[in-house]
Amino acid sequence: MTTSTLQQFLRLADPGTAADLRTYVTRARTADDGAIRLSAHGTVLAAYVAVLRPKLLGEGTPTVLGLRTMALSEAADVDVTVPLSAVADRLARMGTDGVELSVPPVTVNESWAGITAPRGGWERVRDLTSDTLITAAKNGMREVAQILPVNPGALIVNNARAAVWGRAMEDTAPELPAGAAFAAYTLGFAAPGEQAAVFRSHRWLRLSSDRGHVLIKPAATLL
Repeated sequence: MTTSTLQQFLRLADPGTAADLRTYVTRARTADDGAIRLSAHGTVLAAYVAVLRPKLLGEGTPTVLGLRTMALSEAADVDVTVPLSAVADRLARMGTDGVELSVPPVTVNESWAGITAPRGGWERVRDLTSDTLITAAKNGMREVAQILPVNPGALIVNNARAAVWGRAMEDTAPELPAGAAFAAYTLGFAAPGEQAAVFRSHRWLRLSSDRGHVLIKPAATLL
């Protein structure tokens, strides 16, 4: 379901910020070419994407969201969920020097966009190396590929992803589903030699590095 909105613009801080957003959107589309929530209040833009989310009732896939914040040169008041493909098209048309992003005029309804992680109350659980996350992500991707037969249907793909990415990282961070490592790796939040930290607030978990945040609402099987 879609609804029309008034045309709005976000003026990014500089061309480098626009390039960062372009990279983030491109990476997000490789995981789930669905939607992006653009939430700007003042001169900070928060861009949320869904890397993993349950698609069937009772499945073990956690809700795993990416969050990247970036600076705006002009204050804005925007909170919309729009197609990733539409944002990618607009960023491409801006060129290498453009900074003014036109917000797509059509919004989409995504259940994950209405789920709000806590703003406070986060307690540090543990530190992790990004190399640990990268290894877990690559191992999981390899396992998914090995499980899938040739020309699998959507249900088989979904079940394989749920089985692998919903499983806890028992050896290194038992509170985290492996899907958190997949999100950090896919979105470029985990780089070799760097550090990350795990935080908890109520049912939510947050995996943070200097490059971005992964927000996790575990599936019921991990609670």
